[in-house]
Amino acid sequence: MSSKDFNSLSLSDKIKLLYTEGDFVTAIRYYGYKINLYLLFGYYVEVFYNHKEDRIEKAEPTTFSTKRVKFYTDQIKLPAGI
Repeated sequence: MSSKDFNSLSLSDKIKLLYTEGDFVTAIRYYGYKINLYLLFGYYVEVFYNHKEDRIEKAEPTTFSTKRVKFYTDQIKLPAGI
């Protein structure tokens, strides 16, 4: 499944797929969210959990072009080129 196909799923289906097929990598705290990072079919997916609301707000593939990437690289070694 490509990241484009993943994006076309409902949030509920995205979460089910991540929990059955994805590999949890790490978690960070970022602006009121706990963001879990998963590896799924060769690409990375971030799951944004709002702890104040006690709900998952979104799950989307990441390109690591965001400022959050430094928080991940502090904890894990990401493949070259990311």
